Amino acid sequence: MDMMSLKRSSSLLVLLVGTAALAACSANPDMKAALPRSSASTDTATGEVAKTSRTDPATETAAAAKWAGPHAPIPAADTAHPHLDSDRNSHDNTSYASAIRAGARALPKWPAPPSLLAGSLLPAHRIVAFYGNPHSKKMGVLGEYPEQQMLGMLDKTVAEWRKADPATPVIPAIHLVTVVAQGDPGADGGWRRRENSQTIEQAYNWAKSRDGLLFLDIQAGHSTLQQELPLLLKYLQRPDVHLGIDPEFYMHYKREGVRPSAKVGQMMASDVNYCIQTLDKLVQEYHLPPKILVVHRFRADMVPDAEDIRPTPRVQVVMDMDGWGQPWLKFDSYRDYIVAHPVEFTGFKLFFHNDTRKGDALLTPDEVLRLLPKPLYIQYQ
Repeated sequence: MDMMSLKRSSSLLVLLVGTAALAACSANPDMKAALPRSSASTDTATGEVAKTSRTDPATETAAAAKWAGPHAPIPAADTAHPHLDSDRNSHDNTSYASAIRAGARALPKWPAPPSLLAGSLLPAHRIVAFYGNPHSKKMGVLGEYPEQQMLGMLDKTVAEWRKADPATPVIPAIHLVTVVAQGDPGADGGWRRRENSQTIEQAYNWAKSRDGLLFLDIQAGHSTLQQELPLLLKYLQRPDVHLGIDPEFYMHYKREGVRPSAKVGQMMASDVNYCIQTLDKLVQEYHLPPKILVVHRFRADMVPDAEDIRPTPRVQVVMDMDGWGQPWLKFDSYRDYIVAHPVEFTGFKLFFHNDTRKGDALLTPDEVLRLLPKPLYIQYQ
């Protein structure tokens, strides 16, 4: 998830795709997955299902009607000579304009989302999430900073997005890597570690302290979604817990024994649809509000048949642009791997360290908001 592939810059790709994952093999302290050589208990814990209500149905309907989605008019200012902040270079501005123009062309053909049900969070809200695992400083902001400092940073970031787009309510979120790809196969050859219930409950309490959401993320390694997702359903029964899946570390279609991150993994639409169908059934069975499923992507071959993903009214799908690098790389990736392959809603990921390592300032909410479709899920690592 910490890499970016671009059609027009294969040489730079080789430099940037130094994969994010293994503490044992990665020299980059800012990459995503530490992959420690350890195992963890798969203890479970139960908790009372919290009842949440973000907006009333009338507000949701009104917000959806205003959504800058597939058939909404596009303000001329969004596409006519868009420019980044003054300190960006010409390459960044050229790619920015290209991405915005591509989005404007794609919107009239963008698939309309399934009918909105009561309790649907998208498109009436924007979600701003902090990503990582508290056991690793190398996987993201959740483990890099002490708890209160991290939560204070989340508060500040959410406030920035609220200021940038006051018309769209912002929900804070904690995005916990719950099944973590590993640098060794482990006893069962799965190349992954399952997080214990204490850590999941800790992350859930962080989210609850901000009246926010928890996302449980799966880096399955050589395991499968069919093996890992059922173990998380007891948490997903809570209305404020949602799911993320990571094709980068899904090695099911790669040669047996290939270490996660040695090659970029792959999911098919059938894998994503399995998660959608499982969540859909859960929502029906427990009378839950619709779930959100976040799918990370920064290369076309990570989900080669993405157009065959089938969201339902009970499961809203976000295709999240997950590449890191200079601004022009991120804009090209959003254009080539998100805009060019419409699914439902879109996301955009920002890296506090990897995006700024060459001296570029982190993209601001105002800059990201001019992309089309406007991302509704924003993740920080």
